[in-house]
Amino acid sequence: MAALSAQNHQLPRVAVIGAGPSGITVAKRLAEYGIPFDCYEASDEVGGNWYYKNPNGMSACYQSLHIDTSKFRLQFEDFPAPEEWPDFPHHTQLHQYFKDYVEHFGLRDRIHLNHKVISAERDAEGLWVVSTDKGTTETYDVLLVCNGHHWDPRTPDYPGEFNGVLMHSHAYNDPFDPVDMRGKRIVVVGMGNSGLDIATELSQRFIASKFYLSARRGVWVLPKYVNGQVGDKRSMPAWIPSKMALKMKQRFVVKNRGHMEDYGLPKPDHLPFEAHPSASEEFLHRAGCGDITFKPAITKLDGDKVHFADGSIEAVDVVVCATGYHISFPFFGDKALLPDERNKFPLYRQMVKPGVDNLFFLGLAQPMPTLVNFAEQQSKLVAAYLTGNYRLPSETEMAEGIREVEESRSGRYYDSPRHTIQIEFEPYVRDLQKEMARGAKRAEAHGFALPVRARASQAQV
Repeated sequence: MAALSAQNHQLPRVAVIGAGPSGITVAKRLAEYGIPFDCYEASDEVGGNWYYKNPNGMSACYQSLHIDTSKFRLQFEDFPAPEEWPDFPHHTQLHQYFKDYVEHFGLRDRIHLNHKVISAERDAEGLWVVSTDKGTTETYDVLLVCNGHHWDPRTPDYPGEFNGVLMHSHAYNDPFDPVDMRGKRIVVVGMGNSGLDIATELSQRFIASKFYLSARRGVWVLPKYVNGQVGDKRSMPAWIPSKMALKMKQRFVVKNRGHMEDYGLPKPDHLPFEAHPSASEEFLHRAGCGDITFKPAITKLDGDKVHFADGSIEAVDVVVCATGYHISFPFFGDKALLPDERNKFPLYRQMVKPGVDNLFFLGLAQPMPTLVNFAEQQSKLVAAYLTGNYRLPSETEMAEGIREVEESRSGRYYDSPRHTIQIEFEPYVRDLQKEMARGAKRAEAHGFALPVRARASQAQV
């Protein structure tokens, strides 16, 4: 009955912003369900963040980057990763994988490359008016936002003036570009995955003459392999209560990795998995070799000197800030559709803002262990919704669901902008499947009527 309902109605017209991994997988789902759509991409190729030196300036890739998620976790459900791939593929391999995905599912003609969305606004009828830098303007029934959240650098505003180079890791390509780091006195700020990777690379003695790693707090550096096997292939059975599963994982890390102080690093003020994981097989070796000198937070810049919170002062040539990113939607003029200054942007199931029934955000999460195929799971709900086979709960129920998730998140992770979208992949997917089943019953009770009617013009760009 549900399938017939979709066939007996004209389906709503959809705009997708972004052709990174989230945009292309939702595009594939829309095409599969016969939902009319246009996908807009600011660059000349798909791939988003994984397109090295992306001409749209939004890629955070550096030359040596290998993804921290194993190929077993990142692959799309119906497009397996190549068997010959290493466990942790290089960014060039991942970018080719996304291009191959687009070709395999025949999506390229549906993606408008070199079309940057500069405005997306709801008109008086609630339709989305989407304008691009090419001068095109089209109207859509539904908007799907897939523009990523690793492209708008969050750079600290340090007091004082610095005579050296102050840059964000987003601009870092390799030890020689955009700055020749050889012989330089370098500070890397931040101990997330990018910070650890760049610190591992630059701290080698033939690069930096002196290397410092600055952070406000210590972190747990997790292994990529456990007993010779890829660590993220393991998962806790769903029947184990979440609190018990967390305690078991924490004990395992401490037992098998030891304490961070044993490597000359600061003691973390939290337990493993109470922050977004930082994983590396090389960083602890560099620290243990004495190539990295740890420093607390920077308090002031003064000419060629950097002041730290412990009162120490060091002469420095380059400061690289691996300090994360703002969540940004520059095409929105409505402030209600923007996060606050600390990246807080509560959404139902990380996707829906209550009260706006024709807008979805996909891939807007920092999941453990994988983000690549996160939107693939979300796209199942979107497609069911747009074809009348799923219906959202009431705004009151959505608000309560958001509150419960926010309380759980704040109780689990320390307060930081990087944790406002932190979730665990497998529990999220299980909950999403349960919600889709509940939503299917609501849809049946409404006779599988389309929640969003097709009203926009079917004219193409």
